[in-house]
Amino acid sequence: MANNERNAALPDLVVVGAGLFGLTVAQQAAENGHTVEIIDVRKHIGGNAYSYTDEETGAEIHQYGAHLFHTSNKRVWDYVNRFTEFTDYQHRVYATHDGEVFPMPINLGTINQFFHAHYTPAQAQELIKEQAGELAGTDPENLNDKGIQLIGRPLYEAFIKNYTGKQWQTDPAELPASIIKRLPVRFNYDNHYFKDTWEGLPKDGYTAWMERMIDDPKIHVTLDTDFFDESQPFNKAALVGRVPIVYTGPVDRYFDYSLGDLKWRTVDFKEQRYDEDNHFGCPVMNFVDADVPYTRAIEFKNFNPERSEQQNPDRTVVWEEYSRSAGRDDEPYYPINTSDDQKLYQEYKNLAAQEPQVVFGGRLGTYAYYDMHQVINSALIAYEKQVGPLLHK
Repeated sequence: MANNERNAALPDLVVVGAGLFGLTVAQQAAENGHTVEIIDVRKHIGGNAYSYTDEETGAEIHQYGAHLFHTSNKRVWDYVNRFTEFTDYQHRVYATHDGEVFPMPINLGTINQFFHAHYTPAQAQELIKEQAGELAGTDPENLNDKGIQLIGRPLYEAFIKNYTGKQWQTDPAELPASIIKRLPVRFNYDNHYFKDTWEGLPKDGYTAWMERMIDDPKIHVTLDTDFFDESQPFNKAALVGRVPIVYTGPVDRYFDYSLGDLKWRTVDFKEQRYDEDNHFGCPVMNFVDADVPYTRAIEFKNFNPERSEQQNPDRTVVWEEYSRSAGRDDEPYYPINTSDDQKLYQEYKNLAAQEPQVVFGGRLGTYAYYDMHQVINSALIAYEKQVGPLLHK
């Protein structure tokens, strides 16, 4: 990260937001010889992937919830390996339901444990088909019906319905089916959460990875700076039309909510510390029952067993994760994406198309849910097709 004083002249590019989309575009621009100013309203780079070391336990804390890197995109994998090595971590999740722990995602082990049975894969598939009832063989548009169609009503109501209701603060019948398609269902005993070619965690942490991405004298970073605050020089009124901008904040905020507010889900965390080496025995424990107010608990030490010698064997830290609807002053994590929201976003997208020197990107700028590898891929494409041509005009 450059610490030299900024020139009086404007940089070639201003990037609003130091998350993965903004950092990737900035890195590409600098690599192609352009000067870049990155601003972020937060006090750190990395967006929601930012992490830090907890002094008491030695655990790497993912400040905005568990972040797990996985991809089958070779271009993205080659790109990120320029800046960090990865551990061989493979993600597995467990869920507590009615006082019992089950493997997730739904697999043959989950099915047999739940029904106290020993179904073969073919028998389990036939059971699910029967329990899907009239929804079997259909392709429902809402999450509630899609869940029943995928895994049958009993499993859906046990493991998905209440968890999803807590997570999205929305009736699953009002959510799009695409959300549930992110959760694989397997008729074998494979409980690997992801099926991508490559998976792991950055060996020396997320923040070190992202600092290396922008370790270039052509890149300057200004933190704790609001793009909409006209008392500082890198503000919207002063820059739009004068310099190409990559904007990764909420798209409705850019237009001062002129068409209305897009709905988001935010996450709150409650920290618990225990006088033991390991509390859950896994990195992530889902709590799928309605009477538990949080959706899951994250035990950070378990993401990095290779660091055991640097971790405190007598203390562990766990974060309970609570989901709720976001207001304007909350951190917007995930778009709720009802049909009304999608219609409103299309209207904002039409406005964005009228900003010829502004490229909107990232999950907030495009009102979309992205995994990290998808953000990086979209940023590489955006640089090639949109940002690069603006810089060469």
